[in-house]
Amino acid sequence: MQKLQTVNAETLLYEPLEKPSFVVDSLIPTGLSLFCGSQKIGKSWLMLKLCLCVSQGIPLWDMTTMEGDVLYLCLEDTFCRIQDRLFRLTDEASGRLHFAVASCKLSDGLIVQLEDYLKDYPDSRLIVIDTLQKVRTASKDNAYASDYGDISLIKDFADRHSLAVIVVHHIRKQNDSDVFNKVSGTTGLTGSADATFVLEKE
Repeated sequence: MQKLQTVNAETLLYEPLEKPSFVVDSLIPTGLSLFCGSQKIGKSWLMLKLCLCVSQGIPLWDMTTMEGDVLYLCLEDTFCRIQDRLFRLTDEASGRLHFAVASCKLSDGLIVQLEDYLKDYPDSRLIVIDTLQKVRTASKDNAYASDYGDISLIKDFADRHSLAVIVVHHIRKQNDSDVFNKVSGTTGLTGSADATFVLEKE
Protein backbone atom coordinates (compact mmCIF):
# COMPACT_ATOMS: atom_id res chain seq x y z
CA MET A 1 0.00 0.00 0.00
CA GLN A 2 1.30 3.45 -0.92
CA LYS A 3 2.27 5.66 2.00
CA LEU A 4 0.42 8.96 2.51
CA GLN A 5 2.34 11.96 1.24
CA THR A 6 1.98 14.77 3.79
CA VAL A 7 3.25 18.32 4.23
CA ASN A 8 3.34 20.21 7.52
CA ALA A 9 1.77 23.64 8.01
CA GLU A 10 5.09 25.45 8.49
CA THR A 11 6.44 24.15 5.19
CA LEU A 12 3.18 24.89 3.40
CA LEU A 13 3.06 28.43 4.76
CA TYR A 14 6.46 29.38 3.34
CA GLU A 15 6.62 27.17 0.25
CA PRO A 16 6.20 29.24 -2.93
CA LEU A 17 3.38 27.58 -4.88
CA GLU A 18 2.15 28.31 -8.38
CA LYS A 19 -1.17 30.15 -8.29
CA PRO A 20 -3.97 29.04 -10.61
CA SER A 21 -3.98 31.15 -13.76
CA PHE A 22 -6.86 32.34 -15.92
CA VAL A 23 -7.31 31.41 -19.57
CA VAL A 24 -9.80 34.28 -19.73
CA ASP A 25 -8.85 36.96 -17.23
CA SER A 26 -11.04 36.89 -14.10
CA LEU A 27 -13.51 34.51 -15.76
CA ILE A 28 -12.19 31.10 -16.87
CA PRO A 29 -9.57 29.60 -14.51
CA THR A 30 -7.38 26.62 -15.13
CA GLY A 31 -9.04 23.49 -13.79
CA LEU A 32 -12.54 22.22 -14.51
CA SER A 33 -15.52 24.46 -15.22
CA LEU A 34 -19.12 23.43 -15.89
CA PHE A 35 -21.01 25.55 -18.42
CA CYS A 36 -24.72 24.83 -18.19
CA GLY A 37 -27.82 26.04 -19.97
CA SER A 38 -31.04 24.91 -21.57
CA GLN A 39 -31.14 23.46 -25.05
CA LYS A 40 -30.82 25.93 -27.96
CA ILE A 41 -29.92 28.85 -25.68
CA GLY A 42 -26.57 29.36 -27.41
CA LYS A 43 -24.09 27.36 -25.34
CA SER A 44 -22.22 25.99 -28.36
CA TRP A 45 -22.09 29.39 -30.07
CA LEU A 46 -20.56 30.97 -26.97
CA MET A 47 -18.08 28.12 -26.56
CA LEU A 48 -16.98 28.49 -30.19
CA LYS A 49 -16.50 32.23 -29.69
CA LEU A 50 -14.43 31.52 -26.58
CA CYS A 51 -12.31 28.95 -28.43
CA LEU A 52 -11.67 31.37 -31.29
CA CYS A 53 -10.54 34.09 -28.89
CA VAL A 54 -8.15 31.87 -26.91
CA SER A 55 -6.66 30.29 -30.04
CA GLN A 56 -5.87 33.76 -31.40
CA GLY A 57 -5.03 35.46 -28.12
CA ILE A 58 -7.65 38.16 -28.63
CA PRO A 59 -9.94 39.51 -25.88
CA LEU A 60 -13.27 37.91 -25.10
CA TRP A 61 -15.41 41.03 -24.75
CA ASP A 62 -13.02 43.21 -22.71
CA MET A 63 -11.16 40.38 -20.95
CA THR A 64 -7.70 39.29 -22.05
CA THR A 65 -7.06 35.67 -23.00
CA MET A 66 -4.06 33.37 -22.66
CA GLU A 67 -3.17 32.37 -26.22
CA GLY A 68 -2.58 28.71 -26.98
CA ASP A 69 -3.86 25.64 -28.74
CA VAL A 70 -7.52 24.81 -28.16
CA LEU A 71 -9.44 21.54 -28.57
CA TYR A 72 -13.21 21.68 -29.00
CA LEU A 73 -14.99 18.32 -28.80
CA CYS A 74 -18.23 19.12 -30.65
CA LEU A 75 -19.82 15.77 -29.92
CA GLU A 76 -23.37 16.76 -30.90
CA ASP A 77 -22.34 18.42 -34.17
CA THR A 78 -20.94 17.72 -37.62
CA PHE A 79 -17.99 19.40 -39.34
CA CYS A 80 -20.47 20.95 -41.77
CA ARG A 81 -22.35 22.66 -38.93
CA ILE A 82 -19.11 23.80 -37.31
CA GLN A 83 -17.98 25.28 -40.63
CA ASP A 84 -21.24 27.19 -40.94
CA ARG A 85 -20.83 28.64 -37.45
CA LEU A 86 -17.24 29.63 -38.18
CA PHE A 87 -18.35 31.52 -41.29
CA ARG A 88 -20.90 33.37 -39.17
CA LEU A 89 -18.44 34.29 -36.42
CA THR A 90 -15.19 35.07 -38.21
CA ASP A 91 -13.42 35.37 -41.54
CA GLU A 92 -10.02 34.61 -40.05
CA ALA A 93 -9.75 31.44 -37.94
CA SER A 94 -6.58 30.18 -36.28
CA GLY A 95 -4.73 26.96 -37.05
CA ARG A 96 -4.42 26.54 -33.29
CA LEU A 97 -8.12 25.71 -32.89
CA HIS A 98 -8.80 21.98 -33.35
CA PHE A 99 -12.16 20.19 -33.60
CA ALA A 100 -13.36 16.62 -33.10
CA VAL A 101 -16.91 15.34 -33.52
CA ALA A 102 -16.38 11.92 -31.91
CA SER A 103 -14.47 10.60 -28.93
CA CYS A 104 -14.35 7.74 -26.46
CA LYS A 105 -16.38 7.88 -23.27
CA LEU A 106 -14.77 8.44 -19.89
CA SER A 107 -15.14 4.74 -19.14
CA ASP A 108 -13.33 3.55 -22.24
CA GLY A 109 -10.46 5.87 -23.04
CA LEU A 110 -11.34 9.57 -23.26
CA ILE A 111 -8.62 10.64 -20.83
CA VAL A 112 -6.05 8.60 -22.79
CA GLN A 113 -7.20 10.33 -25.99
CA LEU A 114 -6.78 13.73 -24.34
CA GLU A 115 -3.33 12.79 -23.03
CA ASP A 116 -2.31 11.77 -26.57
CA TYR A 117 -3.65 15.06 -27.93
CA LEU A 118 -1.52 17.02 -25.47
CA LYS A 119 1.58 15.17 -26.63
CA ASP A 120 0.93 16.58 -30.11
CA TYR A 121 -0.11 20.02 -28.86
CA PRO A 122 1.79 20.70 -25.61
CA ASP A 123 0.96 24.43 -25.68
CA SER A 124 -2.76 23.78 -25.25
CA ARG A 125 -4.62 26.18 -22.95
CA LEU A 126 -8.24 25.10 -23.28
CA ILE A 127 -10.32 21.99 -23.95
CA VAL A 128 -14.10 22.15 -24.33
CA ILE A 129 -16.21 18.99 -24.04
CA ASP A 130 -19.66 19.54 -25.56
CA THR A 131 -21.54 17.80 -23.99
CA LEU A 132 -21.04 15.87 -20.75
CA GLN A 133 -23.80 13.44 -21.66
CA LYS A 134 -21.82 12.27 -24.69
CA VAL A 135 -18.81 11.16 -22.62
CA ARG A 136 -20.22 10.18 -19.25
CA THR A 137 -20.23 6.66 -17.89
CA ALA A 138 -23.46 4.68 -18.10
CA SER A 139 -24.02 3.44 -14.57
CA LYS A 140 -26.76 1.90 -12.44
CA ASP A 141 -24.83 2.71 -9.27
CA ASN A 142 -25.42 5.59 -6.89
CA ALA A 143 -26.13 8.69 -9.02
CA TYR A 144 -24.06 11.03 -6.84
CA ALA A 145 -21.08 8.70 -6.90
CA SER A 146 -21.36 8.34 -10.68
CA ASP A 147 -21.56 12.11 -11.24
CA TYR A 148 -18.71 12.82 -8.86
CA GLY A 149 -16.56 10.08 -10.36
CA ASP A 150 -17.02 11.31 -13.93
CA ILE A 151 -16.25 14.94 -13.15
CA SER A 152 -13.32 14.00 -10.91
CA LEU A 153 -11.64 12.15 -13.78
CA ILE A 154 -11.78 15.28 -15.93
CA LYS A 155 -10.76 17.58 -13.08
CA ASP A 156 -7.73 15.44 -12.23
CA PHE A 157 -6.66 15.60 -15.89
CA ALA A 158 -7.08 19.40 -16.00
CA ASP A 159 -5.16 19.91 -12.75
CA ARG A 160 -2.39 17.57 -13.81
CA HIS A 161 -1.72 19.63 -16.93
CA SER A 162 -2.59 23.10 -15.56
CA LEU A 163 -5.07 23.83 -18.32
CA ALA A 164 -8.70 24.84 -18.48
CA VAL A 165 -11.33 22.23 -19.31
CA ILE A 166 -14.92 23.36 -19.82
CA VAL A 167 -17.68 20.74 -19.80
CA VAL A 168 -20.96 21.80 -21.41
CA HIS A 169 -24.06 20.47 -19.68
CA HIS A 170 -27.83 20.97 -19.55
CA ILE A 171 -30.13 22.37 -16.87
CA ARG A 172 -33.49 21.14 -15.59
CA LYS A 173 -36.74 22.71 -16.76
CA GLN A 174 -37.71 24.03 -13.35
CA ASN A 175 -37.76 27.27 -11.43
CA ASP A 176 -35.44 27.55 -8.45
CA SER A 177 -34.04 30.55 -6.61
CA ASP A 178 -30.66 28.79 -6.50
CA VAL A 179 -29.40 28.52 -10.08
CA PHE A 180 -27.07 25.66 -9.15
CA ASN A 181 -30.06 23.50 -8.28
CA LYS A 182 -31.09 23.78 -11.93
CA VAL A 183 -28.00 21.91 -13.12
CA SER A 184 -29.12 18.50 -14.39
CA GLY A 185 -27.84 15.66 -12.22
CA THR A 186 -26.71 15.57 -8.61
CA THR A 187 -24.58 17.97 -6.60
CA GLY A 188 -21.71 15.61 -7.34
CA LEU A 189 -21.24 17.58 -10.57
CA THR A 190 -21.11 21.10 -9.18
CA GLY A 191 -19.40 19.94 -5.99
CA SER A 192 -16.33 18.64 -7.78
CA ALA A 193 -15.99 21.42 -10.38
CA ASP A 194 -13.77 24.45 -9.79
CA ALA A 195 -16.35 26.79 -11.32
CA THR A 196 -19.93 26.49 -12.54
CA PHE A 197 -21.61 28.85 -15.00
CA VAL A 198 -25.33 28.85 -15.78
CA LEU A 199 -26.52 30.61 -18.95
CA GLU A 200 -30.11 31.86 -18.77
CA LYS A 201 -32.32 34.32 -20.60
CA GLU A 202 -33.28 37.43 -18.69
